[in-house]
Amino acid sequence: MVRMAPRVAFLLPLLALLLCSATQVAAQQAVAVFPFEIVDGTLESGVSDPQAHRQRLDAVTRRLRTRLQDSGRYRVVDIAPVVEEARSHNLQNCGGCASDMAARVGADLAVTGLVHKVSNLILSMTITVHDTKTGAPVARAVADFRGDNDESWTRALDWLVRNRLLAPGGRP
Repeated sequence: MVRMAPRVAFLLPLLALLLCSATQVAAQQAVAVFPFEIVDGTLESGVSDPQAHRQRLDAVTRRLRTRLQDSGRYRVVDIAPVVEEARSHNLQNCGGCASDMAARVGADLAVTGLVHKVSNLILSMTITVHDTKTGAPVARAVADFRGDNDESWTRALDWLVRNRLLAPGGRP
């Protein structure tokens, strides 16, 4: 039986923990989460509240970033260098510009989100994930929800993340 000095015995588990953490970080995919966008079919009727929508869009964007980061499967990259460019485009229909911008900030995946407001009662949320190397979509999650309020937007996002994006066997 080999006897180790107490310091060595203490350092071995610490070294193993550090190696596991390094392996986990290396296994995480880098993801760029772009600001959610909205298509609001109620603007002309005057029942829309653009300021409230801007706040909700920002809130669900932050929440998606946090949920992906906290999952341990993804490392959310800072999109500050390209955020103004992203806000000047329709990311859902720009010929892959989100993938290009995500690649420029070192991401493996580009994530965009869209809320489509049909009325004050009927809305849908779509999250699309693209591979930055190929530009190909790797996941698309869609949920219809009811009620144009903070709680319904948050619940829709949480459901999509839990049951589609981070579900066992799910992609991204």
